Amino acid sequence: MFLLKRRKLKICVALSGGVDSSVAAYLLKKQGHDVFGIFVRGYNVDGCQDREAHDARRVADTLGIPFYVLDFEQEYYDRVVRYLLDGYAQGITPNPDVVCNSEIKFGLLYDAAMKLGADVVASGHYSRIAREFLISNFQFPIKFKYGLRAGKDDNKDQSYFLWQIPRERFSKILFPIGGLKKPRVRALAKKAGLFTAIKKDSQGVCFLGKFSFVDFLKKHIPYGPGEVLDVTGKKVGTHDGVLLYTLGQRHGFINTAGHELFVVKRDIISNTLIVAPEGDSSLSTTVFYARQTNFLDSRFETALREGKEVTVLARVRYRQPLFQARVFFKDGVLTIHPSRTYKLFPTAGQSVVFYNRKGVVLGGGVIVEK
Repeated sequence: MFLLKRRKLKICVALSGGVDSSVAAYLLKKQGHDVFGIFVRGYNVDGCQDREAHDARRVADTLGIPFYVLDFEQEYYDRVVRYLLDGYAQGITPNPDVVCNSEIKFGLLYDAAMKLGADVVASGHYSRIAREFLISNFQFPIKFKYGLRAGKDDNKDQSYFLWQIPRERFSKILFPIGGLKKPRVRALAKKAGLFTAIKKDSQGVCFLGKFSFVDFLKKHIPYGPGEVLDVTGKKVGTHDGVLLYTLGQRHGFINTAGHELFVVKRDIISNTLIVAPEGDSSLSTTVFYARQTNFLDSRFETALREGKEVTVLARVRYRQPLFQARVFFKDGVLTIHPSRTYKLFPTAGQSVVFYNRKGVVLGGGVIVEK
């Protein structure tokens, strides 16, 4: 179980009203730290924020810790929602949760917590902090290098969404439940008398709430029906609007082919989806590219900037199994060569995140079409 063997700290916990953040706060309070909670109001679609704020306050009251609510609705709209909608309008598929974590949770909330006197900021993410000795000669003070590591629960690991956080901030970030699995977290919540022990997990987009994502897009971006063509140019169905789909998608459009089809290309000019059946060569990924990089490991960054090719583990989807790839950096563009042919569907706007074999996050980038 998580244990912070340090002096008593003033710790801000990002309380969401769910079981994960409430157990994070419970563990820190149990260890004797001076804990307070912050709930962030973002741009919410389904109107559930008042309920979530109420639940977060109930958790704080149960634990006997101070509680604050910060209203970042406009900032969230400007930094996350507009990023999302502008991306879709341009034909890419952004990842709002990645931006939410770097801009809001470990951006604005982190800054506000520091102004309130916090030593560190904690959250209920299923991830871990990587800590490495920099100096082991005891003639000098011991120093550490901090980074990000995958959570112990492979099914819940959220490190994929955290790669964009500036690496210097990880020395003041904690993930108290990162070494636990979900059943254990719920058991701890029950032991602590937290009502969140039986509360269902949120399935919505960060701060936006639970809603039909396609319906949300339809309200904000222009769309219209079009044709679905196979890779030979034959019409095999129709769709509601090319911007509403992403690569690899195999549902949500009318399919008259009689067998399963995957989206392999979106032609925005002609408003056409190009699809392919299982086994088609167009489903295979041999190379793809990324920009807007953020490196969490200095040695990885140095090797790439020196023109070296580095072998890593990577993923381009949340919960996707890691795959081995060769990576090199040139003129601000990362080139990623999977070690063998995979059906990956690297999608422009989404993230590619790199790991070493110990689960330490080396960095990431935003996938682009070269």
